[in-house]
Amino acid sequence: MRTTLFVILTFSAIAHAQIDKNSELFITLKKQDSAFFERGFNQCDFDFLDESIADELKFYHDKSGIQNRTQFFENTKKYICSNSDLKPIRKLKEGSLVVYPLYNNGVLYGAIQNGIHNFYIRAKGKDDIWTSSAKFTHVWLLENDKWKLSEVLSFDHKDPNSKR
Repeated sequence: MRTTLFVILTFSAIAHAQIDKNSELFITLKKQDSAFFERGFNQCDFDFLDESIADELKFYHDKSGIQNRTQFFENTKKYICSNSDLKPIRKLKEGSLVVYPLYNNGVLYGAIQNGIHNFYIRAKGKDDIWTSSAKFTHVWLLENDKWKLSEVLSFDHKDPNSKR
């Protein structure tokens, strides 16, 4: 049921125009995306991740399956944050982010983000090596005036040399 609702919300949002990239909501969600990945993924700040993820997180990945909140933390620790000598890094592809607000009777309760992110391997003393790109869809919910990542689709992972 939850997955069906997520798909319906995603496609209904796409049917409406994205919000202006200069709007307060777009800027807020772009900052949220940036902080989430810089602090949580790139810097492995697990306290920040804990505060930024909804209790009922659902993460759908085309290479590693479905994860809940606990599995997401375990996999982040194991695959993203376990080796500082070869550290995976995520960067948003400039200009790819779009945001669609979610309202309930005129009250903003969340937003959907779509975009493309690029992944790199960072080795000490070397330039980052581009390893893959993927599309993403995030559902952010506004809970007690804080944005929480609730649903994630990470898909269409491709080698940087493949044609998109």
